[in-house]
Amino acid sequence: MQTIKLGSNGPTVTALGVGTWAWGDTLFWAYGKDFGAKDVAEAFQASVDAGITFFDTAEVYGFGESERLIGQFCKQTSQPVQIATKYFPLPWRWQKSAIADALTASLERLQTEQISLYQIHWPLEFLLKTKDFMEVLAEEVKKGRIQSVGVSNYSAAQMALAHQYLAEKGIPLAVNQVPYSLLTRQIEQNGTLEKARQLGVTILAYSPLAQGLLTGKYTPESVKTLQGARRIDPRFSPKGLQKLEPLFSTLKDLSAKYDKTLAQVSLNWLVAQGNIIPIPGAKNANQAKQNAGALGWSLTPEEVELLRLKAPKA
Repeated sequence: MQTIKLGSNGPTVTALGVGTWAWGDTLFWAYGKDFGAKDVAEAFQASVDAGITFFDTAEVYGFGESERLIGQFCKQTSQPVQIATKYFPLPWRWQKSAIADALTASLERLQTEQISLYQIHWPLEFLLKTKDFMEVLAEEVKKGRIQSVGVSNYSAAQMALAHQYLAEKGIPLAVNQVPYSLLTRQIEQNGTLEKARQLGVTILAYSPLAQGLLTGKYTPESVKTLQGARRIDPRFSPKGLQKLEPLFSTLKDLSAKYDKTLAQVSLNWLVAQGNIIPIPGAKNANQAKQNAGALGWSLTPEEVELLRLKAPKA
């Protein structure tokens, strides 16, 4: 199994993770309608069976339900599992102790005493600032409750500042979790990817399949009955799908060449960028198995560049 370190000296995790925003989330992802606890339990087990043992969650996913589910699943497997979760900087959390308290609550839901990665979910500053976040998280590394520190949705400048504050405490910034896929390449243009490489920060790529768009399963006919967040995404409209046809055509050619799915080719493209960990979602065992098939082979440098040229402008 391909592995990668989080940051310069963080824990080693699988080169592909599992994003669990949908697990327990009834607001955006129709949890309890299209899929439920049994499905995500099977997705967890299928991921672990395939060697994918890195799971990313957050306290706000399903209002804690995603963490609770992962905690239950981890107790039912003998395999070591690496967990990442996130703290949300809400305006009424105005004391440093709120960060430690939120971590305590997450650890309780996850039924563990230590996690591999703890991230600040958004660069929101109210009374607590980035310096406060990093000081508390550096202390939590020293206490042993977290192994590494990350941020999420931070710009290049915000990431550099977080890196600086942590470095003053002797702790490296391990991760910046941002949207990144063939269809979402803003970090290539706005300096975030370049700055991450300079600082030795690993990119956790969320929505690496553009919420399923890069699976190729959506057609002008099927998008008429979409559920959840996809209903308001213009890329899922018939007109949006038509714009993506040049990319889909190239993906299909590479899919046939390597005997892989469009999704597996799209995820492999991200892995090929170097120091990128895609964290696709998996609502059932089949999706989990499909995701795992993105590892163990490689696109050529020429094919990586071809896909970049065929994708819409970042």
